[in-house]
Amino acid sequence: MTQHRIALVTGASRGIGRSAAHALARRGANVVVTYRADAQGAADTVRMIQDAGGDAFAMQLDISDVGSFGAFTAELTDELGSRWRSTRLDVLVNNAGIGLFDRLADVTMDSFDALVATNFRGTFFLIQALAPHLADGGRIINVSTSLTRHVSPGTSVYSASKAAVEVLSRSSAVELGPRGIRINAVAPGPSATDFNSGAMRDDPELRGTLAAQTALGRVGKPEEIGDAIAALASEEARWITAERIEVSGGALL
Repeated sequence: MTQHRIALVTGASRGIGRSAAHALARRGANVVVTYRADAQGAADTVRMIQDAGGDAFAMQLDISDVGSFGAFTAELTDELGSRWRSTRLDVLVNNAGIGLFDRLADVTMDSFDALVATNFRGTFFLIQALAPHLADGGRIINVSTSLTRHVSPGTSVYSASKAAVEVLSRSSAVELGPRGIRINAVAPGPSATDFNSGAMRDDPELRGTLAAQTALGRVGKPEEIGDAIAALASEEARWITAERIEVSGGALL
């Protein structure tokens, strides 16, 4: 990635979002870190990037609140202009999302609506809001899950919301392709992050079970997902678009 490109990573106060922000910064990008509630976590991400010689700043964004996107976009372009003398993004990483896991009989309308509103509707309308501010030749990377390929009890609504994101990635790639914008989905497998209350990170028995189901014999690390996102955003991947790239260590093959 060339120097001074600008990337925005949603949900970058922790986990995969933080790792993606770091990986993009290491490749020369200035990074906008967004967070929903964890301002301190976002500040830590910014500090880590700056301590490593990069540049970043944080903005609050709740992607389930589509009505806030107009004000967010206006503030974002103002900040980009004042800090980095640009009003354009080069990379958009849609990482923010939630995981609510219930078996079919226990899914409530509230949990269903929360998953769809955050994981799919929020992602869709954020792309809509920011696409006019994405540079020609830019990239959009949407974070999905390996659960759109294999199944697990209690994941039906979560997986369906992410499958919708994968279809959105393909259709948007066609619409924005004439501008040279590439859109892909990265689908992480079991990873030791704090997602779902850190279950895979903190539960050795669960981690061992999942590790035994991967070709590489372990669960993933958040930085491995972040590196894959940054690689997909690079010039070396310039001929890849409308694809789902699974980063799972060969889970449940």
